[in-house]
Amino acid sequence: MTGSVRVDGNSLVLPGGARVRFVRTLRLPETGTHPLPPGLGEFPVRRVEDYADSVPPQWRARGGVMLPMYLREAMWLSFAGTAEPAALQVGVGKVCAISGLPWSSRLSRNPQNYVVLPRQRWLDGIKSGKGTVRQFVALPLGLGATVEGQVTGEETWGGIQLQAFALTESALGAWRAEEARKREAAARVVPPAPGGMQWMGPSAGYGAAPMPAAPGAAPQAQAARSMGIGAGGTMRQQVFQDDRPGSDWAETAAGRVFVHLVMPPDWRRITGEEPPPSPVDRAAYTRAGLPWFDYYDESAEDLAPTDTLGAVKPAGDWLGDDHEPWQAPGAHQIKPLGDAGKPVADGDW
Repeated sequence: MTGSVRVDGNSLVLPGGARVRFVRTLRLPETGTHPLPPGLGEFPVRRVEDYADSVPPQWRARGGVMLPMYLREAMWLSFAGTAEPAALQVGVGKVCAISGLPWSSRLSRNPQNYVVLPRQRWLDGIKSGKGTVRQFVALPLGLGATVEGQVTGEETWGGIQLQAFALTESALGAWRAEEARKREAAARVVPPAPGGMQWMGPSAGYGAAPMPAAPGAAPQAQAARSMGIGAGGTMRQQVFQDDRPGSDWAETAAGRVFVHLVMPPDWRRITGEEPPPSPVDRAAYTRAGLPWFDYYDESAEDLAPTDTLGAVKPAGDWLGDDHEPWQAPGAHQIKPLGDAGKPVADGDW
């Protein structure tokens, strides 16, 4: 049996220390290859069980958490703050975002169906090409446009699924000993100047506590519109190959969680909270001279893409052209980048 996942602010903390935040970002054009877009604040995360009377029965059965997204809004997953090594599986409608294969309760090395934390600092999309990913973009179920719909021919699950595997006891002990040696060696030298700031964009205060409904006006469970993840624009991003022996990882998952994606009107009705404002205009962001990012780790090997995810068509092929204005960032704007909380109930998925 897996352990409890906890909500800490707007972060999910999985057993073993893997920490995941869902970050709002600019939606990229679906043509060309782009640098990493910036973070524009966190999506608010709420436990499904806290709104059992107002979410659909299917959501209650699956448990987990929910967050609001606009149609065609983009996100990336941040793993900053992960305490110890973890193998994290990321599913989009129960299709692996790394291998394109069906969701599995086991780790696989060929093809690799997980990312390795903390080396993988973030994940912006599905692994679609050599050194590239296609952006995570929210799409409605029912059109066949999501990754799930295109890969499986059905849209049953939607949402995002996360499952973490910890190191075995012996491998974790060896890792901790090595980290202690590194700290001891670092203490003997003059510490470097502070640096490596990761800009997360304007803080919008999305972590407010849920608003209680007025007395006698408890929201009723209704059919909320489920969303899934589609493929957006392409960006340069490595997904690192695991260089550990497979025997270093536990055979069973430490914890898992289902993340439901909620349209803003349904979010307002279910939680009583206002959703975050609609995404910022891309051209205005670039004109303001704000940064984009480029990150490359020459010491790590990028995973080879699979044919399955490489063939997924972008959202525009299903919903029409993207008419939001685009202004490419200048070279000077692209910057190189070098536990409390309540447990989340899991369900049947």
